[in-house]
Amino acid sequence: MSGAKGLGAKGADGKGLRGEVPGGKGLGGKGGARRDLATDITASLVVFLVALPLCIGVAVASGVPAELGIISGVIGGLVVGAVRGSTLQVSGPAAGLAALVAETVAEVGVAMLGVIVLFAGILQIILGLVRLGRMFQAISVAVVQGMLAGIGVPLMFSQAYPMADAKAPGTALENMAGIPGLLAAVLTNPQAMIATLLGVVTIVLSFVWKKVPGPAGKIPAALVAVGIGMVVAALPGVDVKTLQVGNLLNSVQVPGGAQFAALADGTIITAILTFTVIASAESLFTAAAVDRMHSGPRTRYNTELIAQGAGNTVAGILGALPITAVVARSSANVQAGAKTRLSRTLHGLWLLLFALLLPQVLALIPISVLAGVLVHSGWKLFGPAEFPKMWRQDRGEFAVMTLTMLVIVATALLEGVLFGLAAGIVLAALRMSQTVIRQHVEQDTAKVVMAGNATFLRLPKVIDALEAAAASGKPRIRLDLTGVTHLDHACRQQVEEFTAQQRGLGLRVELLMPGEAKPAGAAPPAFEGPATAPLPRRPVTTAGEAAVEPPPWPTVDAEWFYLDTRPLPEEHARSPLVG
Repeated sequence: MSGAKGLGAKGADGKGLRGEVPGGKGLGGKGGARRDLATDITASLVVFLVALPLCIGVAVASGVPAELGIISGVIGGLVVGAVRGSTLQVSGPAAGLAALVAETVAEVGVAMLGVIVLFAGILQIILGLVRLGRMFQAISVAVVQGMLAGIGVPLMFSQAYPMADAKAPGTALENMAGIPGLLAAVLTNPQAMIATLLGVVTIVLSFVWKKVPGPAGKIPAALVAVGIGMVVAALPGVDVKTLQVGNLLNSVQVPGGAQFAALADGTIITAILTFTVIASAESLFTAAAVDRMHSGPRTRYNTELIAQGAGNTVAGILGALPITAVVARSSANVQAGAKTRLSRTLHGLWLLLFALLLPQVLALIPISVLAGVLVHSGWKLFGPAEFPKMWRQDRGEFAVMTLTMLVIVATALLEGVLFGLAAGIVLAALRMSQTVIRQHVEQDTAKVVMAGNATFLRLPKVIDALEAAAASGKPRIRLDLTGVTHLDHACRQQVEEFTAQQRGLGLRVELLMPGEAKPAGAAPPAFEGPATAPLPRRPVTTAGEAAVEPPPWPTVDAEWFYLDTRPLPEEHARSPLVG
């Protein structure tokens, strides 16, 4: 149409058109903007209802006051949410870091947590500024899933104890071993049984509530469980542990000189690096998952990493919990129909107002209900369905995934992740180091032909082939390595030493290394099937009149081309390649 501008066109002022339709109801008009604003506000309330029990539950599971979890949730909304990294991803204290935080707090104390989180945030900002945000996407999926499973399993077992109003023994293995004793104690204590039933009801609701038809099914399951728990806890004769919440501002613990002086401790440096890697990886993996949930703007990974770092820097200054992107809150935000980052920012404001104006309501929430919420989160992190799926797809990756999980459960998160990365690298190296070795004897010559990637991982196979050629008893040995695309130092040294040794014994050894020309007059190898080398073509002139050069048919070797005189199959009789 004459004079019409399509979507995405620019007006005379150079700015994009906003769909100016009479009445303001067109695409991008005032009516649409109002609807987006209303939807974002509604979505922010939904995210707030999901985030509230999770913030408190993660804090309790981390062994720190509940107020610190709320502060981190507020920062995740107001600080991280305001930066243009990801549009719909929501950040806050994450269940995935609860076990690591609890272990760190038990080792160095709550006061040191702020310094660790602060410097982890600074490192995240640096990584984002030097544009290493996408580096975390290069980690094997098997390692990531193993890491999540390794986080989820200890989280479930550690939260089984608060579900029964009991204290967890300690490490993941100790918590697992103590489950039979915990069950026996619950059966003999009526109040512990009530608390446990509240936790079990919470877990069941978390699985089935989304299937409830109608508007009720859109209410967050965690909020429904919290409401039921508050009602039961208020009944006469019920004495279960409830949340103890103090003043939000008084819970702020700004690190002092003594904490900063401890930075020279290797334990603290290790913790900072661990928090940086795990928090960054979890946030950026979540970003990739959230991007698949919607069709809006994609995540800017480096900007998002800077945003996460800014949030953790502020959280560290206030002595709060570390912040990462969280799948549960992010998916709730997407499902609620959010369009802009306003929803994730506003949810932090609602958390702040609720904690400041209605702290007495939080004191009515049973601890066992929050533990049940985290047990469900641990199960989702564990993802049992991923194991048979990975087994069917790739058994090597399945082994990496399983080993990563087991090492994390048996030791700690950092050790497990490093082990998983090393296992993934070894698996990749083994698969990339594919060496094809063919051996045969012709008259007085023992021939060894190698192709592919010859690395130290395949050295035993290379040595076996060389020794077999020497043991053939033939006076001549021919080693043809011209088909090898990569020959590392270990294999090269072995081949050269073997050649020198056999020549010293009086044998005639012909050695062709990668890149060397074939000896003059050498006969081409017998044709054994279709070639994989690219067909040579004569360049087409700019006028386009030159045709493709008819190549030799077929080709066997990148250096040797010859004609096969056998009749062509009927279907190739009119092939343009052969005229």
